[in-house]
Amino acid sequence: MIDPAAEGGAPGRPVLRLGGRVAERARDVLGGREEPVKPRDAASVMLLRSAGSGPADVGRAPASEDSVEVYMLRRAASMAFMPGAYVFPGGSVDPRDAVGEVDWAGPGAAEWGEALAAPAHLARALVCAAIRETFEESGVLLAGRSHDDVVADTRGAAWEADRHALLDRSLSLADLLRRRGLVLRSDLLKPWARWITPAIEERRYDTRFFAAALPAGQRTRDVGGEADQVAWVQPGQAIEAARRGEIRLLPPTAVNLAELGACHGVAGALGERREITAVLPGVVLSEDGVWLTLPAELEYPL
Repeated sequence: MIDPAAEGGAPGRPVLRLGGRVAERARDVLGGREEPVKPRDAASVMLLRSAGSGPADVGRAPASEDSVEVYMLRRAASMAFMPGAYVFPGGSVDPRDAVGEVDWAGPGAAEWGEALAAPAHLARALVCAAIRETFEESGVLLAGRSHDDVVADTRGAAWEADRHALLDRSLSLADLLRRRGLVLRSDLLKPWARWITPAIEERRYDTRFFAAALPAGQRTRDVGGEADQVAWVQPGQAIEAARRGEIRLLPPTAVNLAELGACHGVAGALGERREITAVLPGVVLSEDGVWLTLPAELEYPL
């Protein structure tokens, strides 16, 4: 559980000065004039491949054999939440992510619940949301004909029609998998982190981050929608681009990228033992403005 006292501004290290409407709302929330919004459950997936297996679009530095690349999207400037930021595929849990019979490979809902610090029914919905959002925003589907198989290719008109049906909610993930005779491969997901949007934000999410390897044979593609640009990037190069002001990274994205960059390749990232602890950034007022804070022990690379 999250300590409600942290909603008013967790102690920690100031890392980002807030301005504009966000700073105004922060003063209102911290002053008791506005109530914090309840976070919505969400899932995000860091889709990984070995560096050098395709062109990197940000940084373009030579890749070492044990480097990793991650698939990222730049949110369109028209989006109300995080416009212009580079993010991983992901989004809110849809109510239908929690219903429907699904042929399931890997840890069950109860085991996922332990890993994600969530009730079993919510953990199941989070895993389904992670796989659904990845397919919707990259065209990659973590599912196969059997418990040890993965779909080899998701390109073509029929697959695109299914992807659009998920987007307009005329089709649920469970319906898609059942109709195509596919098994959901929860074992291809690795729980990575949990971040909760600060209490001062108008839109808030309780997001579980996952990591997964790009399945052999499948290819990501620019599917448009909420993103106006996509890229495979090396974590360190993305961070350097953000330091130069060339791209925008939000704190959860930057921290996750730094942690990925410390891993030795895709196998190292997926094999790392991780303890999932909720990170709720705080907000503090000082003489020189409004600041976002992070726990002092957490590495913030920007």
